[in-house]
Amino acid sequence: MGIETPEQLDNHHHVEFFSGVLIPGLVNAHTHTELSYLQGKIPPGGGFAAFADGIGRWRSQVPEAERAAAAAFRDAKMRSEGVVAVGDICNSSFTFEHKCRSGLHYLNFIEYFGLAVTDFSATDAVAERARVMGLRWSKTPHSTYALQDRPFRTLACEGDPLSIHFMESRSEADLFEGRGPLHERNERLGLSIDFAAYGSPARRITESVPPEKNILLVHNTFVDEESVQRIEDHFTGRVTWVLCPRSNEYIEGVLPAYGLLRQCGVRIALGTDSLASNESLSPVEELKRFSGKVPLHELIRWATLGGAEALGIDDWAGSFELGKRPGAVLLTGADPLTETLRPEAVTRRIL
Repeated sequence: MGIETPEQLDNHHHVEFFSGVLIPGLVNAHTHTELSYLQGKIPPGGGFAAFADGIGRWRSQVPEAERAAAAAFRDAKMRSEGVVAVGDICNSSFTFEHKCRSGLHYLNFIEYFGLAVTDFSATDAVAERARVMGLRWSKTPHSTYALQDRPFRTLACEGDPLSIHFMESRSEADLFEGRGPLHERNERLGLSIDFAAYGSPARRITESVPPEKNILLVHNTFVDEESVQRIEDHFTGRVTWVLCPRSNEYIEGVLPAYGLLRQCGVRIALGTDSLASNESLSPVEELKRFSGKVPLHELIRWATLGGAEALGIDDWAGSFELGKRPGAVLLTGADPLTETLRPEAVTRRIL
């Protein structure tokens, strides 16, 4: 097999013609398929602390069979829209059976959180279940604000890659200074933290995570240049800054700091987050939020090779190269002259 660009395509047998842009299979570098049952249940615009409370209220109110069916439906929908691989956050194992049959490649991030939790055996059991079922998985802290110091440092050494929610809210940095909505929420729940001495979320990462680790930092809505440079300077492993713009708009009403990240020249990938804070798990809908602000070829790289590198699958996914099998996706509704996406732009799997 090879990659060719013949001059007279219509003279070749078995050639199919499509109207649109042919791109490699898409990579959704961050989502929570197990939260697909939450679509429309948490009102937008309430801020991060209110969103977190909403997740907690709904988590135990829907039967597992219904939750599993919602996740399976979204798996099929992503595949039909051209997604080939997913970085999926897991707090339970009810999606695993379907994933064993799925046509998508999953890296299951087994997520640990809980400031008052001292026994993580239930989450350890989720990781063990993934191992027994032959799924790809990695342990990871949820964020810099949701675990006390000892479990955070332990997981930082165990997991690879790590996927950490990072600077999704201003209150994450405020927490280290004893103020803001997350601090007030902890006080209301009677929770204290033992990691404030790090001084900032970025310093907690660089002083807790070994430099050789590969890491996905997700959201980055309120990240600043000092934090970006501190983290990039610390790591020798792959660092990927994952953007989920529609989720950020849903919760906080703002876009992530994509201009700063582009200026810093870092690796960027794309995620959809969950249906608790989004209307779909469609990567092209995320790309539309940057259309006209970022050239289309760069956006496509975020949604393909950037995500493949983040998940460590760029040996087969992310780009059209000899020896790879990234799949092929038709993107329609793109304007190649202006390098923008029209509102009606969609993707569908070709192979």
